[in-house]
Amino acid sequence: MSTNGIFITAELTGPVCVQVRDLQRRFDPKLANELPPHITLLGSSGAGPIAPDTPMATLRTALETVGATTTPLLLTFQPPMRFIGRELVVLPIDPHGPVRTLHERLKTAGLSYAIARYPFTPHCTLSFYPQLTAEALRVLLAVRIEEPFLIDRLRVYHTRAPQAPMHLFDLPLTGMD
Repeated sequence: MSTNGIFITAELTGPVCVQVRDLQRRFDPKLANELPPHITLLGSSGAGPIAPDTPMATLRTALETVGATTTPLLLTFQPPMRFIGRELVVLPIDPHGPVRTLHERLKTAGLSYAIARYPFTPHCTLSFYPQLTAEALRVLLAVRIEEPFLIDRLRVYHTRAPQAPMHLFDLPLTGMD
């Protein structure tokens, strides 16, 4: 499937990023080489990619308003899961509360985006490309990452598959919710 649109992600940092990156390198090296471990907040679930022809000034203005009204988020991962009918193994985040509020703010920022193929399911992908053996699946599903992590900035990318995503800008979360 070809994708051409603007995505909004939150990259993991600190020890949690190291843990996830190590798992990705072990179980899905191709995924580990694409982008740092991250959560996609807009572009794949809940709302599709933002229109790729959105003027940069319009995009920046709309998203800066969201950043200015959103405080950094302290989140934790739930136990890993496999998406039904797919080989994907992910670390989900509770889709309610602050991450839902941020997603809805992004969705209603006045930008044009495609219809999403899936409901909003915030997560960090551990394995995307390979067909996992039963043993690899067992190991991934047994992983527990209980340490909280902070999301204090968003990254905005233009994705035009199969080319590598192009980083457009970062957006700090500076609000006082």
